[in-house]
Amino acid sequence: MSLVVPDLLDLLDHTASEAAALAGSIAVSVGGRVRKDERLDRAALDAEQHVAHGLAWAAAYAETLRQTAAWARALDAEGRFGEAEALPAQLLAHEYLSQLAGGIPMNQGEIFRPADVFAPAERMSHLIGRLRPGASQAAKHRIVELLEQARGLPSLEASGLDETLEAVRDQFCAFAAERITPFAHGWHLRDELIPLSLLEELGELGVFGLTAPEEWGGAGMGKVAMCVVSEALSRGWIGTGSLGTRSEIAAELILAHGSADQRTRFLPGVTSGQIIPTAVFTEPETGSDLGSLRTRAVRDGDTWRIYGAKTWITHAARADLMTLLVRTDPGSKDHRGLSMFLAQKPRGTVADPFPAPGMSGGEIGVIGYRGMKEYEIAFDGFEVPHANLLGGQEGQGFVQLMATFESARIQTAARAIGVAQNALDLALDYAVQRRQFGQPIAAFPRVANKLAMMAAEILGARRLAWFAARAKDEGRRCDLEAGMAKLTAARIAWAAADNAVQIHGGTGFAVEQPVSRVLADARILNIFEGAGEIQAQVIARRLLEVAN
Repeated sequence: MSLVVPDLLDLLDHTASEAAALAGSIAVSVGGRVRKDERLDRAALDAEQHVAHGLAWAAAYAETLRQTAAWARALDAEGRFGEAEALPAQLLAHEYLSQLAGGIPMNQGEIFRPADVFAPAERMSHLIGRLRPGASQAAKHRIVELLEQARGLPSLEASGLDETLEAVRDQFCAFAAERITPFAHGWHLRDELIPLSLLEELGELGVFGLTAPEEWGGAGMGKVAMCVVSEALSRGWIGTGSLGTRSEIAAELILAHGSADQRTRFLPGVTSGQIIPTAVFTEPETGSDLGSLRTRAVRDGDTWRIYGAKTWITHAARADLMTLLVRTDPGSKDHRGLSMFLAQKPRGTVADPFPAPGMSGGEIGVIGYRGMKEYEIAFDGFEVPHANLLGGQEGQGFVQLMATFESARIQTAARAIGVAQNALDLALDYAVQRRQFGQPIAAFPRVANKLAMMAAEILGARRLAWFAARAKDEGRRCDLEAGMAKLTAARIAWAAADNAVQIHGGTGFAVEQPVSRVLADARILNIFEGAGEIQAQVIARRLLEVAN
């Protein structure tokens, strides 16, 4: 007897349409609360954050369901939509539609109930009923069986990627399994920097120039390839999956805004991995409010002197190049006075992190996301040549940086998916091997349910991230899609890691267990590259602008 519900492809399409209609109705309702004189009112939007952010989540769910339905249709046309694809897809559709009708967990303690702003149509209840058999206990147990059969493979479901990207995915999954996974927990426990030898290997594999043009030493591949590689490496360890992030940001900044001289001087080194960049944007007490940055640059002839403090700088000691956002117009009070510098620095060590005149700082100890280390930096007259002002333009730093946020958030979503997949790997291995009361604990419904839902949500998150990546590759504006992908994938990674620890029980609470590291690593994903609350606010504002 098949556990796949009848007419599943049609049901997935209908589910996506119903979710989109609900999100649209919520947008209309929320818009009525936050507009004055047909314009968004910032104070009203802040006051209505809960429902506005709920709109962001509802829209993200709707897009996830739409992309899952489209993926299913495409696979079916190729004759590749089988049980391993259908079962988690129908579980995801039932669960997300049920949450849209009843309540979406924005986090563990905040539930957005769409009925508070709009009454879902009766047909949604009927659709949920038709999908309900796909969320049965038998279906969830079967998903776990399929997961066990797929252990060691890149994913449970068929990817839908072309042959080239399939080969890239397989290559990096194999590399991570051999060169990262066996050593990651030791590096984490000893709080060590990722070995330079591994960076060199990744450079030879083209990780740091994956999306850069071939003329600058890159591979000339797209953002979907970036997602595939970032996920595979993050499945081994988020630290290694994040190595390419700063190179991606630096290369995009230089390609889009750099002068011919700056491209020649920096791009080949960045794309090869010979130049290790770091992003120096955040300041104490400013957080996501980049417009209020106070670190300043004072010009002295052909030199700029930097004064101020920066914090949460990843890989800062080892870096050779800082993409440094500072205020060059002392009379400005917002983002219009900010400029971006390509600031070179000598490579430091753990013992002497910043051996440069006018620059000092120290490490910030963190519970996870280790391997590159986090730092705070103080600048007191640190010198940067005027030739290193990005594009030779003052006052354009904020605009230049904003152009990189789409790629950064897509990559963060991919890293989150890799972390979630790692959590599922560890949880499944333990659940199959651990026996209680005469059977593997994977046979118990509450354990099987956790594993099945991890697989279903990872499937959906992957579809949404790749959709955003394809939009970027096609040159379309995709800040909305990138934000949705990052928002949902970060929550999914945390839920997967938390449930993986729960499946391990007391064993998972021991620091020597890799799952404890995955939990610590997952926590950062909802904070950096735009905290979840900030991300939802940005998404809501864009949706409400479009709906106006």
